[in-house]
Amino acid sequence: MKLPIGFRYAGVHAGLKPVRKDFALIASDDPCVAAGRFSVNTAAAAAIVDARPRLPSTAIRGVVVNSGNANALTGAAGLADVVAIRTAVASAMGTTADAILTASTGMIGVRLPAHKLVAAAPALVAALGAAPEPAAEAIITTDTRIKLASRQITSGGRTVTIAAIAKGSGMIAPQLATMITVVTTDAAIAPQMLDRAVADAIEPSFHCLVIDGDMSTNDAVIALANGRAGNPVISDPGPDLVAFTAALTELFNDLARDIASDGEGATRLLEVDVTGAPSFAIARDLARSIAASSLVKAAIFGADPNWGRVLATVGARAGSQRYPLDPHAATVTIQGLVVYNGEPVLADPPALRARMRAPEVKIEVALHAGSDAAHAWGCDLGYDYVKINADYSSLIVQTADGGLAKDDRLTNYSPTFKRTLLVEALSYIARFSGTRCVVRFGGTAIQRPALQQSFCADIKLLRSCGLQPIVVHDGGSELESHLVTLLNLDGGHAIGVSGKDGGMIRATRRKGTEQGDISAVSPTMLEMFLGQGYVPVVAAVALGDDGGSYEVDADAVAGELAVALHAPKLIYLTDAAGILEAGELVPDLSASALEAKLDSGLTRAIVGASRGGVGRVHVIDGRTPHSVIAELFTDRGVGTLVTP
Repeated sequence: MKLPIGFRYAGVHAGLKPVRKDFALIASDDPCVAAGRFSVNTAAAAAIVDARPRLPSTAIRGVVVNSGNANALTGAAGLADVVAIRTAVASAMGTTADAILTASTGMIGVRLPAHKLVAAAPALVAALGAAPEPAAEAIITTDTRIKLASRQITSGGRTVTIAAIAKGSGMIAPQLATMITVVTTDAAIAPQMLDRAVADAIEPSFHCLVIDGDMSTNDAVIALANGRAGNPVISDPGPDLVAFTAALTELFNDLARDIASDGEGATRLLEVDVTGAPSFAIARDLARSIAASSLVKAAIFGADPNWGRVLATVGARAGSQRYPLDPHAATVTIQGLVVYNGEPVLADPPALRARMRAPEVKIEVALHAGSDAAHAWGCDLGYDYVKINADYSSLIVQTADGGLAKDDRLTNYSPTFKRTLLVEALSYIARFSGTRCVVRFGGTAIQRPALQQSFCADIKLLRSCGLQPIVVHDGGSELESHLVTLLNLDGGHAIGVSGKDGGMIRATRRKGTEQGDISAVSPTMLEMFLGQGYVPVVAAVALGDDGGSYEVDADAVAGELAVALHAPKLIYLTDAAGILEAGELVPDLSASALEAKLDSGLTRAIVGASRGGVGRVHVIDGRTPHSVIAELFTDRGVGTLVTP
């Protein structure tokens, strides 16, 4: 992830939450141009009431965000708490209180223990550093992972970087901002132009995002621009503003998709495209209505291609809003298969259901009533959404010092659930303790920061359960450095190595290429690292027999290392649910059966590992967060298991 010049980030535990980080600071070394957009909820939180009239601005130095307490509907005391917090942070930074903006997220209607944040302000400022991850972690509430994105453009011959951290999981409705997002950029840009860019970028991104239709009191998008890139100031509309706004829109699109896929209790991202509408406003309203429909969302959760619910939603909005269109004439496509075209179309139900089990589901509705189009993002509606929101306030208790704690003890669950959970988890922990597991990190997960984060969390959990993981990747030195950093946060113990280090992997060069075929594997160095408790992160690069350095197939590297290390488990993360046959997931099969079905580099690596003594090879969907844990620690895994 590329970061703009002159910004630093911090996240600490101030005591609002029992354990996790809950106090974040995004700070600039120089005064910034700042702009923002906020929730239109008239019950807006104190931080919004304080910040909204102060933007746009040319003199902002930082944004502080607390999680665990929304400071909403807390009266005059809530506003006084905001002033106290930004005064304390400003003092620690050596600036004025007017140079600080605040945002809050968490429980509504509970007085914010501002004294905790005031006391933590010096430590927060002292923790400022180059990595945005601590701040991204400190702002989340019911999110399951942090959300980061960045873009770079050229403006006036200079490289301009735009980056952002975001949080959002529930209470997401398409009204201006729909979560908390803090944007940092080193662009030189006038306040009015930054304000315009933020407003324009929100329209096709966050404005098209809906999780549950409930608008938060605390939604905010705040952008800071410090001008350190040295580009000519973007002071008027023109090509430079267009390019800046386009990059900001792409960045917001990434974050909107991340928020949708991380919706409370969600298992699938839902994307809805509406085309052929009489106007853009109608197209967007219908797309958002479909994405927000509880019946549609429940069908997505169950992998049920119930197109009738889609057109019923279209018809309901068209009737209530008097839209000039006829849903009977529409065409509905789900996951690329036409299911309705003026009349029902007999799509292949098993194949369609198999496609709908993917982490992302797309519904397309062509109205044939105009030329405008729009899209919306949402998620499915699973059992956990009710669990999260039914328990959210009933299990939150205020401590004596003003903080909040969650009474989420196992005793609050049913006896059957507790028994099943404990028996499954403990049996696997006992079985895996002391064993080795090679994990091939590949596919889309390599490109997405949120999936990198959840993957590293899984690896740390495996290590804490006594498993000895070895990670293999082909993402280059930048990815390796990032994975090692993520794994080493909060007490991890990872080390990055190349396959050519210590002659670990040797290869013969393929004629006419810079790639090689593995000729020998020596696990000696990895044995040393594993003996010292490290998690090796291995790049798929080999030392050539001629002394050169060659890229080698990472799937083959993972298989060869698993055999050489006598690892009983080998995991491949791919861009599919597992091994498919006629569109359906094959949950388990033998190596010989796999070899007879498919001929690919991955197949050859799996078969070779199985025949080399690896007892269990797992092929799972790396696009799904925490898929490694789901596959290894449940009786019914999520991918394909290949055994000898």
